[in-house]
Amino acid sequence: MEFDLAIELLQKGLKKQLPGQNAQKTMSPLPVDPKRFDFKFSENPRKGAVLIFIYPEQGKAFFPLIKRPTYTGVHSGQIAFPGGKMEPEDESLSVTAMREAWEEVGILPEEVKLIGPISDLFVPASNFLVSPIIGYSEKKPLFVPELKEVDRIIETPLELLLHLETRKQRMLEVGGKIKLDAPYFDIENEIVWGATAMILGEFLQVLENGRG
Repeated sequence: MEFDLAIELLQKGLKKQLPGQNAQKTMSPLPVDPKRFDFKFSENPRKGAVLIFIYPEQGKAFFPLIKRPTYTGVHSGQIAFPGGKMEPEDESLSVTAMREAWEEVGILPEEVKLIGPISDLFVPASNFLVSPIIGYSEKKPLFVPELKEVDRIIETPLELLLHLETRKQRMLEVGGKIKLDAPYFDIENEIVWGATAMILGEFLQVLENGRG
């Protein structure tokens, strides 16, 4: 997809009502964890944000995903957007998203033009309420991975997500005991599933809504 067209469609799509849970659920593992969509703020979830960052590569729209290193934790080795938890000094979740993207992959905050947020998503495994923020730059950044937090950066063409063969489904074993029937995006032979896939599900619907 052309970069200019992608930005135009996203700007138009965000002026309409967000697709929200209906779009998120299209990429939700089964059985659906009801806590994702019926959590209580009294449970005091941690606030966090991720940046869906669109940039041009030879006129086409791309965005970065990251692969987390292998570590002792619930998100070990998973594919994610640059992002993390909100710090006390962050003025907003948009600031959180841009700060984390700068720390993890070297995207300079001053080069990010914000388009806006899409729907929050609760991640029960880590008790995070994640706010996805869409932004863009008219030039490709010089990516620099933070080696303690990023195993690799996956520069992903937006067009790839529009191909039906990119969407797949399989049984995944999580934590060595839980089996889930998980829809996912097959990107560079990586399984992009869970919260990241659910966020992408809504992102793609916003993009589609921009055509109407």
